[in-house]
Amino acid sequence: MENIVEGILTSPVLWLTIVILYTLKKGIYFVPQNRGYVIYTLGKYSKTLSAGLNFIIPYVQSVAADRNLKEQSLEITSQAAITKDNITLEIDGILFMKVTDASAATNNITDYKLSVTQLAMTSMRNAIGSMELDECFQNRDTINAQILSSMTEATAPWGVMVTRYEIKDISPPQTIREDMEKQMTAEREKRSVILTAEGVKTAAITEAEGQKRARVLDAEAAKAEQVLAAEASKESQILTATGKAEAIRLVAEADASALEVVGNAANTEQGQSAVMLTLAQDSISAHQAIAKESTVVLTDGKTGENIANTVAQAIAVSSSLKLSN
Repeated sequence: MENIVEGILTSPVLWLTIVILYTLKKGIYFVPQNRGYVIYTLGKYSKTLSAGLNFIIPYVQSVAADRNLKEQSLEITSQAAITKDNITLEIDGILFMKVTDASAATNNITDYKLSVTQLAMTSMRNAIGSMELDECFQNRDTINAQILSSMTEATAPWGVMVTRYEIKDISPPQTIREDMEKQMTAEREKRSVILTAEGVKTAAITEAEGQKRARVLDAEAAKAEQVLAAEASKESQILTATGKAEAIRLVAEADASALEVVGNAANTEQGQSAVMLTLAQDSISAHQAIAKESTVVLTDGKTGENIANTVAQAIAVSSSLKLSN
C-alpha cells in the first residue's frame, strides 16, 4: 500500500496535472460588478479587467490592484479653520466620491482616499478663509459648492470624481457662541418690539377707519332721516292743504245750498212775510244793541220810519226777485 501511494506521489503525470490546474486558476478571473482589476504585464500596466469572465497570461500578467467603482463616502474629521474676520471655527464634513478610472487611481496616486481627504480639508480651510463668520453660517451651500468645484479639477488626474461635499457641523469658540446667543436674543426682542408696534399701529388704523365709517354712516342716516322728514312734512302739508280746500269747497257748497233754499222759500208769500218779519226783528235788535252800548242814544226821531222804510225796501227787493223768476 505504501508503494502505491509513493508511486502516485512521484508520478510526473500527477504533478503535471497539478501545475496545469494551478496555471488555469491563475489565468482565469471572475470580476464582480462595479469592480476594476488593474493588470500589470511584467511590472507594467497593460489593461483593466471589467466585470465578468476575464483571462490573463499566468506568471506574466498579474492583478496589481482591485478598485471599487461604487460611490463611496469619506468622513472628514473635525479641523480648525480661520475665517476672514479671524475667528477660529471647528468644522467637519462628509465627502462622496467614486473611482471612474481604476488605472489612474492606481498608477497616478499612491493612496487616493487619503489624498482626497487631505485635499478636502485644504479646500475647506480655503473656502472658510474667504468668508466672514456670519457668511459661514448663512452660506453653507456656497461653501460646499466651492469645495466641490476645487476638488473636481484637482482629482480628475487621479481617476476620482467627487460627487458631493457636505459640511456637517460648524462650531465657533465658546465666547463667540455666547455673543451670538446674546445677539439672537437682542434680535428676537427687537422683532417682538417691532411686531408689537406694528400691531398697535394696525389697531389704531383699524379703529380710525371704523370711526370714520361710523361717522359716514351716521351722516348718511341723518341725511336719509332729513329727507324722510322733509317728504313726510311735504305729504302732511299737501294733505292739510287738500283737507282745507275740501272743507272750503264743502262750506261753499253748503252756503250755496242754503242760499238756494232761502231764495226758493222767499219766492212764496209765506217766505216774503217771513223775510219782512226777520228784517224787522233784525232792525229792532240792532237798535237795542246800540242802546245797550251807551246810556245816551242819539236819534233823529225817525227810527220808526227807518224801520218801516227798511221793511218796505225788503219787500221791494223780494218782489223784484219774484218778477225776475
